Amino acid sequence: MTDRLSLAFSALADPTRRDIVARLTDGDATVGELAEPYDVSLQAISKHLKVLEGAGLVTRGREAQTRPVHLEAEVFDLMTAWIERYRQRAEERYRRLDAVLAEMNDETTSHEGAAS
Repeated sequence: MTDRLSLAFSALADPTRRDIVARLTDGDATVGELAEPYDVSLQAISKHLKVLEGAGLVTRGREAQTRPVHLEAEVFDLMTAWIERYRQRAEERYRRLDAVLAEMNDETTSHEGAAS
């Protein structure tokens, strides 16, 4: 699994990683800051970050003594485009189904009216 889209979806399959990504939408944070709400080691959070980095969802910078984690929005653009394409296809299928059901309803109504 080497394409960016597969890596991103795979990385986000874990609820802790999704939560880390959600927290990074508020701004960059250090590993220590990201680890605070969890009852896990810094090493465990670092492993989660390594997966997110491998998927291109986050990068780590260097500012003095810290290495802030930064959310990379471009991968989300790729994911959004993929989801949107299939959402549009599903929406079109629902529109066609609605049209067929409306036509069937009209036919039933007109047959009932003719039988009276």
